[in-house]
Amino acid sequence: MRILFGVQGTGNGHISRSRELVSCLRDAGHEVEVIISGRKAEELKEVEVFEPYRVLKGMTLVTHRGRMNYIDTMFQLDLARLMNDVLALEMNGVDLVVTDFEPVTSMAARLKNIPTVGFGHQYAFRYRVPMARGNLFERYTLLNFAPARYNAGLHWHHFNEPVFPPVIPASLYEAGRRESVSNKILVYLPFEEVEDIRRFLMPFDRYDFYVYGKVRENRDEDHLHYRGYSREGFLQDLQECRGVVCNAGFELPGEALHLGKKLLLRPLDGQIEQESNALALHELGYGMTMHQLDGDILRDWLLKPERNPMLYSRTVQYITEWISRGDWEDLETYVEAAWQDCGQA
Repeated sequence: MRILFGVQGTGNGHISRSRELVSCLRDAGHEVEVIISGRKAEELKEVEVFEPYRVLKGMTLVTHRGRMNYIDTMFQLDLARLMNDVLALEMNGVDLVVTDFEPVTSMAARLKNIPTVGFGHQYAFRYRVPMARGNLFERYTLLNFAPARYNAGLHWHHFNEPVFPPVIPASLYEAGRRESVSNKILVYLPFEEVEDIRRFLMPFDRYDFYVYGKVRENRDEDHLHYRGYSREGFLQDLQECRGVVCNAGFELPGEALHLGKKLLLRPLDGQIEQESNALALHELGYGMTMHQLDGDILRDWLLKPERNPMLYSRTVQYITEWISRGDWEDLETYVEAAWQDCGQA
């Protein structure tokens, strides 16, 4: 098939999981063209695997110091340009649109009546999975930002619903099991200011914290090790660490659970997806949460033991098979097979 694949560029998690599915679809013989929106082209990193790809403005969400800023989000929205991009998108010969929460491709597919597959964690919320109360605007945005006709939702647990396991980077399967360093903690809090993180971590000098996020270059400050963006370096630190402190996104906690790393999540205030993820983590007993940078909670969490690895299956292979066969109404067969293979990685 000729597939148009839309990637939401605002978060590295979208890029990470889409990278795996795009590669798998191409290996299966499909022609895949990629659209990335929500981030400026010069800010995108390690997206060569998507070539050829195009970058459009799309829509993005604005945050400040760990909280959603809906006013600035509305001010930066350019509806005229958005609709122009949707109407100008060439769709001739496209058999299927896959959207990872990317609105331009989603809207264009609806206008041209082309089948769409929603791929990603956000599409799990169309089923009965833990969901924070939020407000009507937050719920509407989550469910209607980039809707699709068919939904390949992802979650850390199936909740007896047709949702797939998380997408784990191929490199984590290939690396095998590594021994963790007892006092090494990975910290990824991209919505927090670096100085706030420094004050939060500084008292715990018995541990080495490897801090990613709003860090421009590598530097060491006693037991705090700041690291600029590097997917390879990040995954290496993830494999070696004993635990992960991060915002309540989806991909990184899924990778940590796959490897058996303990988790401490700090959900982004006012972001219903992250608040729902924190709720799910708590209900499943998979880790701890905090709603601010709380040193007392961190102290208790640091004393917790590591988890057993979840060893999630290679989800993109099952989604690729589902897409390739066109069994749109038989999602459950592929979901069930994916969960049955968990623990076998």
